[in-house]
Amino acid sequence: RLRVLSIERFGLGAHLAAIERLKVSLAAEGLFAEERKRRLPRLPRRIGLVTGNDAAAKRDVLTTIAARFPPVRVLVAETYVQGARAAVEIEAALRELCERGADVVVLARGGGSFEDLLPFSDERLVRAVAACPVPVVSAVANRRRVSPVASSAAG
Repeated sequence: RLRVLSIERFGLGAHLAAIERLKVSLAAEGLFAEERKRRLPRLPRRIGLVTGNDAAAKRDVLTTIAARFPPVRVLVAETYVQGARAAVEIEAALRELCERGADVVVLARGGGSFEDLLPFSDERLVRAVAACPVPVVSAVANRRRVSPVASSAAG
């Protein structure tokens, strides 16, 4: 026999529930709708890359781009990709790369703990990706599917 007086979320439960509520809310607004996704340019001239300073993800993306599209110009915006300031900084870097003429923007972040990846679930960043005039590709390593940042590019 078990008598329960109250139930409380423990650990990551509250964060996961808040992220899920945000995903549902943003989906209801149509931010993840298939028709909003933009086609990737067949041969981009300028690829914007938002990433951390001296990050393995940065090296991996640059190596892959150089191997597959040698003539393309890569515009790199190094910024915080974890911590309290990360979401605002990533949003600013995204805007800067669009202003610099990127044809597509890649948000790159290697793996990390749940807390390290929280900036990519920030509502301001999700809205910035949705409002971006060019396709945005999310290259955020994630063991769990908790980040509502979805690629705005048609695949």
